[in-house]
Amino acid sequence: MMSHFDAHAHEYRTILDRGLSVSGESGDFFLNGRVKWLGRRLNLLNHQPRRVLDYGCGTGAAAPVLRRVLGAQILGIDPSSEEILVARNDHPDDEFALTREFKPASDFDLVYCNGVFHHIPPAERREAVGRIYDALRPGGLFALWENNPWNPGTRWVMSRLPFDRDAVTLTGPESCRLLREGGFQVIQHDFLFVFPRMLRALRGIEPYLARFPIGAQYLSLGRK
Repeated sequence: MMSHFDAHAHEYRTILDRGLSVSGESGDFFLNGRVKWLGRRLNLLNHQPRRVLDYGCGTGAAAPVLRRVLGAQILGIDPSSEEILVARNDHPDDEFALTREFKPASDFDLVYCNGVFHHIPPAERREAVGRIYDALRPGGLFALWENNPWNPGTRWVMSRLPFDRDAVTLTGPESCRLLREGGFQVIQHDFLFVFPRMLRALRGIEPYLARFPIGAQYLSLGRK
C-alpha cells in the first residue's frame, strides 16, 4: 500500500478530482461534507475533542478542515513517506508522521479515518482497529468513514481511480462488526452523499435518509 500511494502522492488530489467529476463535485465537497456531518454528530453527543488523530491522512487535506470545524489539535499519520512529505509541505500548521513512527498512548479524544480500511488487507484490519483503540482515551470516539459498495455510483468512481481499483471494500454491517470485535461500542451509523450535483436541490432531505444504505459513503462511529 505504501509504495502504491507513493507513486501518486504528488498528483493525488488531481486524480481524485478527476475520478469524482462524474458526481459533479470535487474532493473538497466530500471532505467538507464529512467533517461538517461529524461535527454535528459530536455536538449532539456533547463530545468536544481537543486532540484528533487523522489515521491514514494521505496528503493531509483533512487536517485544516478538522482543525477549523472541530477546533482541535490534529496529528495525521500515514504509511506513505511521499504523502507525508506532501502533507508537511502543503499544511505546515499541522503535524504529520509516518504510521510506523506513531506509538499509541491512549491520549486522543477522536480518531478520524476516511477511505483507509478498504486498502488494508482484510487479515490486517483487526490489528489496525487495535492500534486505533489503543490511541484513544477511555470514552474517545472512532469515526470510521468508508465507501459504500452498495452504491453503484461509488463503485463506478472507484473503478476510475488507479489507487482504488483493487480495493477490497467493506459494507456498513462489516465495518460495524469490525469495530465491535475491536472493543468499540457502535453508537451511530449514517449514510451520506445520496444526490449528485445535478440533483443538489434534493440534498436538504439527506439527513432524513441517513439511516438508509443508499449514500455514497457511510460513517460508523464507535466509542471506546
